[in-house]
Amino acid sequence: MSATNGANGHTTTTRRPLPCGIYAPTMTFFDPDTEDLDIPTIKKHAARLVRDGLVGLVTMGSNGEAAHCTREEKIAVTKATREALDAAGFPDTPIIVGATEGSVRGTIELCKLAQQAGGDYVLLLPPSYFRAQMDEEAVYSYFVAVADASPLPLILYNYPGAVSGIDMDSDLLIRLAKHPNIVGTKFTCGNTGKLTRVALATNAKTPSAGEGSGYMAFGGMCDFTVQTLASGGSGIIAGGANVMPKVCVRVWNLYAEGKVEEAIALQKTLSKCDWVLTKAAVPGTKQAIQAYFGYGGYGRRPLKRLAEVQVSAIAEGIKEVMDIEKAL
Repeated sequence: MSATNGANGHTTTTRRPLPCGIYAPTMTFFDPDTEDLDIPTIKKHAARLVRDGLVGLVTMGSNGEAAHCTREEKIAVTKATREALDAAGFPDTPIIVGATEGSVRGTIELCKLAQQAGGDYVLLLPPSYFRAQMDEEAVYSYFVAVADASPLPLILYNYPGAVSGIDMDSDLLIRLAKHPNIVGTKFTCGNTGKLTRVALATNAKTPSAGEGSGYMAFGGMCDFTVQTLASGGSGIIAGGANVMPKVCVRVWNLYAEGKVEEAIALQKTLSKCDWVLTKAAVPGTKQAIQAYFGYGGYGRRPLKRLAEVQVSAIAEGIKEVMDIEKAL
């Protein structure tokens, strides 16, 4: 994508837009013996997800084990994902890159590298290592400083469980949304009331009302897809979409097409089975992919390798939704 000099001294880019719909925070796959990046599998997985209906991908999110990867590996994964999508005939599919580092300086540097690797947007957690000093103004200042300098637009990542309990409220998110380089929020907090307030205040993009301001209000898990749509949300970024992308897309499309009762019925099955993956986290999600698609492997240590009885329980626990997935 070509870059030009925009207003206020910012570098603007003719970048891929973010459509409404389902996105996956893609898994990062490793060699089972060396734990080196498994680039061929990373590419295969990315192409499969978009072929199955996802409208965008997130590299190096929580499901991508960003905390276990070096900066160089994060860039390699993003570059490989862009190459895979282009080669598979999906050059317009956007990539959001998890680019959180502890400092403003480090995060800005990673945002710049993410752009060079083919990323279109960045997904950023609030800083949390020095938790006692991270009051609301410190968090606000962090995001504004990064947004001022990042060549890629920011999507804020509200995931209290990953950042020592920091939970950005709707007032802060709405305040941050006024920055022209902050274009969305991912609500992994699961708070649909908060999502409703932010979507309303920002005139967020929706399937029914159209572009609005272009701001994206993302649900952070597929188990509240219908609720996100009812709240005026723009999309879902869901770990479960790594395993059952077609069902995730089907729930979204049914509701968007006005088939609300069908959407709710399928959402119930999706929510029940997605909880199995949520509890099993990264190791279980990878083993679910292994069980149903023949690849997946393991997380990097210190993540544990699951016992065979656990793997079997996960496969059985999602069988109902995977039978639907295979039929779509």
